[in-house]
Amino acid sequence: MRKLLIALLLLALSTLVFFSLPHLLDRTLNSVASAPPYPTGEPARQLHEQLFVADLHDDALLWQRDPLERHDYGHSDLPRQLDGRVALQVFSTVTKSPRGLNYESNGADSDNITLLAMAQRWPKATWDSLLQRALYQAGKLQQAAADSHGRLVLIRSRGDLAAFIRAWHQDPQRVAALLATEGLHPLEGRLENLDRLYDAGFRIAGLTHFFDNEVGGSAHGLDKGGLTPLGRQVIRRLEDKAMLIDLAHASRALIDDVLAMAQRPLLVSHTGVEGTCPGTRNLSDRHLKAIAATGGVVGIGYWDTAVCATSVEAIVQAIRYSAELIGVEHVALGSDFNGTVHTPFDVTGLVQLTEGLLAAGFSHAEIAAIMGGNVQRLLLASLPQD
Repeated sequence: MRKLLIALLLLALSTLVFFSLPHLLDRTLNSVASAPPYPTGEPARQLHEQLFVADLHDDALLWQRDPLERHDYGHSDLPRQLDGRVALQVFSTVTKSPRGLNYESNGADSDNITLLAMAQRWPKATWDSLLQRALYQAGKLQQAAADSHGRLVLIRSRGDLAAFIRAWHQDPQRVAALLATEGLHPLEGRLENLDRLYDAGFRIAGLTHFFDNEVGGSAHGLDKGGLTPLGRQVIRRLEDKAMLIDLAHASRALIDDVLAMAQRPLLVSHTGVEGTCPGTRNLSDRHLKAIAATGGVVGIGYWDTAVCATSVEAIVQAIRYSAELIGVEHVALGSDFNGTVHTPFDVTGLVQLTEGLLAAGFSHAEIAAIMGGNVQRLLLASLPQD
């Protein structure tokens, strides 16, 4: 009997640890260099209060915390986004990441998200289906929007966004939300699954994440190749459906192949640039110029391997370099909040970035474009019609 009790106790303890692990990981991996509140001068604060702020990448849907409730950990939630003056947020769905995650080379034969999904009590269908994981996270965002009393608004079309902007000017205590994929492995090798993602509200498609998939090569994959035959079909279908193509995490060969095919503006949701921070996935000058030539936008990230430091100054340096190379109108914000990164601030500290841009000599109009105007313009021109 005593052995049985000990065994049951150990089982209970291990179960408790297992189900507590996601919370601990969230607290540990989604960290900030300094805690709020974030001191800022009055000129920057006054300017920030006038801005339509848009961020191109947030992984909050991966975690079990309620996006409508304020938390003292992680990088963002709706109350803190409103405090930070965020008007539009792209929410990405993470569905697979390899064990031993690194920036240089990863195979596709392992996955960290399976255990995370189990530990967070996601539906059983998500345990062995990447498509179901994407659809489940989309459902979380849809439910949050439904429960938000109009403060979180899911955007599917140009008309939706135009209506939101009109309402935002009357009352900025609201956030527009767009769905994006962190890689297209949720297609599970089937082109028709793109229609299921579209119907679930996805309007931005990242092609790859940390490993090569059926669509093409990752900057962190084993082969780092270009588009596969399926990938070429996917690009055509994405453009037919007016879904924006996101080249974040794409291999250089994949970027080249997409540039050769693309008929619409291209997006890089969260990245660094080689001109200020050399790195496996940071964009070369050639690719920056080519993406800008499509009419696209590049979102500058906040974490160390993107900008080679954890500081506002490093983010501003990457923005300045990109703006001088390709024009202010092609530069945007791509935080990677809640993507297991260490950032200078949480979303309530975005005013520090406004202050950093002011100090770097950007005009008010240029800051408004970088902080969200460029994303607004791109989406109004590129999202599906009503």
